Amino acid sequence: MASTLMVMGSAWSAELPAREKFKRPDSIPAPTSNPLTPEKITLGKTLFFDARLSRTGEMACATCHAPDKRWSDGRILPLQADGVKNARRTPTVLNSAWLSTLMWDGRAGTLEVQAVLPITTVHEMNFDLASLANRLNQIQGYRPLFAQAFGNDTINPERITQALASFQRTLVSNQAPFDQWINGDEQAISEEAKRGFAVFNDKNKANCAACHSSWRFTDDGFHDIGLASADLGRGTRVPAEVTLMQYAFKTPSLRDLPISGPYMHDGSMHDLKTVIRHYKSEAIQRPSLSTDMHQFELSELEESDLIAFIKSLDGGPLGIQAPAMPQ
Repeated sequence: MASTLMVMGSAWSAELPAREKFKRPDSIPAPTSNPLTPEKITLGKTLFFDARLSRTGEMACATCHAPDKRWSDGRILPLQADGVKNARRTPTVLNSAWLSTLMWDGRAGTLEVQAVLPITTVHEMNFDLASLANRLNQIQGYRPLFAQAFGNDTINPERITQALASFQRTLVSNQAPFDQWINGDEQAISEEAKRGFAVFNDKNKANCAACHSSWRFTDDGFHDIGLASADLGRGTRVPAEVTLMQYAFKTPSLRDLPISGPYMHDGSMHDLKTVIRHYKSEAIQRPSLSTDMHQFELSELEESDLIAFIKSLDGGPLGIQAPAMPQ
């Protein structure tokens, strides 16, 4: 899967800021404790699409992280398993190999840890890993897949999560027009998008790059952006006196956005103009508000240019199809 990534060149134009810091990497990182192999990726893909990983047999990882929904679910709030409410929008799993913390509140530190959470959480798949391993052991078609991935056909929770994490690491955004532009193709994006890139980086304008940095357009940090939400986000996981983490949520990537949303951790916004208006002047002013937030003015043309730039980050669907399920 690493072959889907392209090594970027080093030819940069000087007239626009900060191009090189958005350069794509040339390989997919993986921990030494769980190196990527084709066999583990194949097993992980099968597990990802298999609804039998849920207690009821009705919800797969792909139910909420669907290929045709940019690896999210397109919903304001997720499906409610067993009627249990979930108040946070489903984030995409694209480019998650590079994440240093996962989930909106950062409660998972690795993809292996993250893989456990949706399986065992009551408002998601609502299963326990021991019972899941027992269920998969009864499916004869899984035994050769585990044997190919791990050297023998033992099925246990650690191997399940390692395989799931391996597949998710291969979900990497396609090269977008923006990537072609920073690689030297000046015709790859429009003049509007180039102007929008300048607005995006301008500290006296939108200053989006303060948080939406790196090639994934996220700093992997947590920020209160002034939403009218009772959810404390990262604040539920740190002491209350850590003021800046109250109402703070993980910065989402801007790559491959569904153009009609929903956006924000609570799915409360549905178009980019609404998002820009919030950042311009509508954020709630409170002690925890990110120090990178400041009110600013943009002309209609600058707003249009900024949106054109964001659209240039779309590399299109990955074209991954669900595999046949083992029997």
